[in-house]
Amino acid sequence: MEKFRVSKDMLLETGVLRPEEIIEVEATASHLLLRVHEPGYVRKIETGLLGHQEQSLLGFPVTPQLYARSATEVEATRMACHAALAEGVGVCLAGGTHHAFRDHGESFCVFNDVAVAIRDLQSRHPLLKIMVVDTDAHQGNGTASLLAEDPRVFTYSIHVGRPHPLPQIAGSLDIETVRDVGGDSYLKQLFSSLAAALDAFSPDLVVWVSGADSHRNDRLGHMQLSLKDIQRRDEVLLGAFIRNRIPVAVLYGGGYNRQPEFTAKLHRNTIATAKKLAFQIRGL
Repeated sequence: MEKFRVSKDMLLETGVLRPEEIIEVEATASHLLLRVHEPGYVRKIETGLLGHQEQSLLGFPVTPQLYARSATEVEATRMACHAALAEGVGVCLAGGTHHAFRDHGESFCVFNDVAVAIRDLQSRHPLLKIMVVDTDAHQGNGTASLLAEDPRVFTYSIHVGRPHPLPQIAGSLDIETVRDVGGDSYLKQLFSSLAAALDAFSPDLVVWVSGADSHRNDRLGHMQLSLKDIQRRDEVLLGAFIRNRIPVAVLYGGGYNRQPEFTAKLHRNTIATAKKLAFQIRGL
């Protein structure tokens, strides 16, 4: 959990962001959560009444602070998506909780911020075409489940292949890499498959779960990307979105580096690249 505080400090200390550029948010309204999650599950998180098996699946114990923290993360993603539509690029200094399902959470993901944000956008812009681009090392199974069979949404995920660390739910396009994939192979698969998906779907908005767990020193990612490989990923994807005037909301996703501060550094780098390219290409 420290990565969120540390990455924010890094962004401020290096001058990537100024304090006034960071918008603090409150917990999202419960009716927004209920568009995606079952009332009983939301109540369990709010009251701390998850059973031992449910807490084990979630990955950590329920605490009095869990509901507020998770609902605040959802609100930050929701606002980042609206900011992206209005200004071209929006970032959430957290987010990407893509393993949360309608009636339960998994793998450190309580509420599915991506799905909640998309349902909110659709309530205001019913015809909006939204693409979820998920480059976290693990498939966004909860997101795929919650957004299935919605022709207005395209879910793209590139993730570590068999044996899968988590159960898989088919999305619109799933690209499986070999386990312990190297940077060159990964980037070739990513760039070619995502370019084809963007051409075919032509989104009005991209919600990008970037992920820092593809780094070779990550404890859970099972990929072998270097710092330069991840930087290349960020530059090519963000450059493509921004140059083609596709609004993009950038979310953190996972990251579990053996050197905890390095996870924060990877997230910091992604946000720095987003800001740099937004200014260079669009003058934002």
